[in-house]
Amino acid sequence: MQSGWGVLGSPADTSSCAEPLGPERCRACDPGKAEVRKILDKFYKRKEIQKLGTDYGLDARLFHQAFIGFRNFILQSQSLDVDIHITLNDISFGAAHVDDLFPFFMRHAKQMFPMLACKDDLRKISDLRLPPNWYPEARSIQRKIIFHSGPTNSGKTYHAIQRYLAAKSGVYCGPLKLLAHEIFEKSNNAGVLCDLVTGEERVVTDPDGKPAAHVACTVEMCSVNSPYEVAVIDEIQMIKDPARGWAWTRALLGLCAKEIHLCGEAAAIDIVTELMYTTGEEVEVRKYERLTPITVLNHALESLDNLRPGDCIVCFSKNDIYTVSRQIEARGLQSAVIYGSLPPGTKLAQAKKFNDPDDPCKILVATDAIGMGLNLSIKRIIFNSLIKPSINEKGEKEIEPISTSQALQISGRAGRFSSKFKEGEVTTMYPEDLKLLKEILNRPVEPIEAAGLHPTADQIEMFAYHLPDTTLANLIDIFVDFSQVDGQYFVCNMDDFKFSADLIQHIPLSLRVRYVFCTAPINKKQPFVCSSLLQFARQYSRNEPLTFSWLRRYARWPLQPPKNIKDLVELEAIHDVLDLYLWLSYRFVDMFPDTILVRELQKELDGIIQKGVHSITKLIRMSESQRMLNLNTSPAGKQGLPGAAKSTSPDTAEAQALEAAVVEGLASKSLASRLVRQGRLTPYMLKQLRKEWLKQQSEEEQDRPQDSGPKGRLRSRRRNDPEAN
Repeated sequence: MQSGWGVLGSPADTSSCAEPLGPERCRACDPGKAEVRKILDKFYKRKEIQKLGTDYGLDARLFHQAFIGFRNFILQSQSLDVDIHITLNDISFGAAHVDDLFPFFMRHAKQMFPMLACKDDLRKISDLRLPPNWYPEARSIQRKIIFHSGPTNSGKTYHAIQRYLAAKSGVYCGPLKLLAHEIFEKSNNAGVLCDLVTGEERVVTDPDGKPAAHVACTVEMCSVNSPYEVAVIDEIQMIKDPARGWAWTRALLGLCAKEIHLCGEAAAIDIVTELMYTTGEEVEVRKYERLTPITVLNHALESLDNLRPGDCIVCFSKNDIYTVSRQIEARGLQSAVIYGSLPPGTKLAQAKKFNDPDDPCKILVATDAIGMGLNLSIKRIIFNSLIKPSINEKGEKEIEPISTSQALQISGRAGRFSSKFKEGEVTTMYPEDLKLLKEILNRPVEPIEAAGLHPTADQIEMFAYHLPDTTLANLIDIFVDFSQVDGQYFVCNMDDFKFSADLIQHIPLSLRVRYVFCTAPINKKQPFVCSSLLQFARQYSRNEPLTFSWLRRYARWPLQPPKNIKDLVELEAIHDVLDLYLWLSYRFVDMFPDTILVRELQKELDGIIQKGVHSITKLIRMSESQRMLNLNTSPAGKQGLPGAAKSTSPDTAEAQALEAAVVEGLASKSLASRLVRQGRLTPYMLKQLRKEWLKQQSEEEQDRPQDSGPKGRLRSRRRNDPEAN
């Protein structure tokens, strides 16, 4: 090893110099670090080196990171290897080429990124270019593929289900628990014994526990090993979903059924045909037209005073749900409320309330959760806004107008064939949105170009074998970087998986168990749900079973009916935690043993939430009163969730709802109201801006000289009455 920099960039040996410089470098024989930096920069900028790095597994991002590490190593090291020292010296004096640094660069890069040492093996493991070959049992039979294509309320799913019920055996794969439950009940009511399989629930209809020939399941839970006569895959267009698309791809390629019936939008026909071409299977397309007419009105609602029975106002945030519900109640009307985080039982109860002709509730306020899974008797769909936050394939949040596909799905809920309204209508709340709605609905739906894929536990386990010291979240990143897919596929976004992986990384678990915990569906916006996943994993690692009595203590049962919106949100979080327990109980039976008791507890909690939602406007009023009196943290507003109360902030959905009640009516048809509807301004921000503006006005008035004239008297009146502004 060479001590210091020696000739190049080190403290110089001045004994042989004519003018020794003491601690300074001998500039005649030593170019110094500045010269080294120039050499390294030249090395980094060479296209040949970058291409060579790509051949060795370094993409642009890894190449840049490796170079930064290599440069810091060279410039900051107190002792360099002799061979690299000599090479740098030779390059400085023109005796070697800058490309000669590449072997040393790659040696350092492999220390930074261990996967480079086994990149060939990792590329083979992460090769996702032939997904049909993953399902040899499905490839061993000739399947008949029938695509039922049509808009909402066209009868496409009905025809597929009729074939499913007539078959000797069958499987229904749906996107939601509600849809799986609906087919489960419909099948058994028709005298066709059917089992139910979802992530959180298993129901076997046979008293002796023998599996039925038919099963209704969520698409993630379908078996690709069991043989069926008929399979139905509902909402096949979700094969493009950035997070869940892999489940539809797996079902389409892997189900062992003689007939596979696909139901969905025409936009999925091309991609399905292309995928089936690679398996040697032809696709028969059956097209359906809407059974009842639907009309886009030429006028907006403009005011809630113009509401009629059978109206449904569609919002894209809880904040808007609460605000609109409050305004409807102020007009002496009753409304049902449906949004995504409500338990399935509560959604069904609210749908039943709205559909009941004898119930005084004639208005529905809902999010796009009504787009599928619920049978609703809606006459007119009214879009409160056309702006919806979404997550793209890269995991980035976007705030854009809804897509044509989303608009058609929601609009199609009006005037359904089975409801009392045989004709549907669609409009917007505000006139300025109506033109945009018509444009969106008139656009052709863009064909789906790719289907989602997802690494399996086996693939990640093989990665871990080669990279034993790498965290699970980093394994996923490396897998995605190394993965190769055909143009017909994409790797699904795995941010939620990595979030859970980072959350429980410090807990000692086997890789297989850790993988299962990370695939558990949780709402990462709910702190209590996230902390519960952490607590469940910790208990598991200690080999301590999570019993019913332990869970009751953890949730601080018994729970009281909600007194305000904050309480309601916390109860919804507890319901999600019970869902998480049930989900894990079917993967780790010994550690989560009390499935039946927890399910009964969840049903009881569902009833409590139903009572709260039934009187949601009362909860909003209570929240408004508490906010006004600065009683957010009063004992009456707490359910006692561990970690949940500490995390409440004005940016959370429940806090936004409270602020919305305060600023309700502040800006009716102004620029501010449009910004709020478009998601660019929250009610909380609007309230703060109002305070700052009033304060600024007051300060300006105080700085002005007093005037006894009419203008002065007007300023004085405004100073005393801020509302005059």
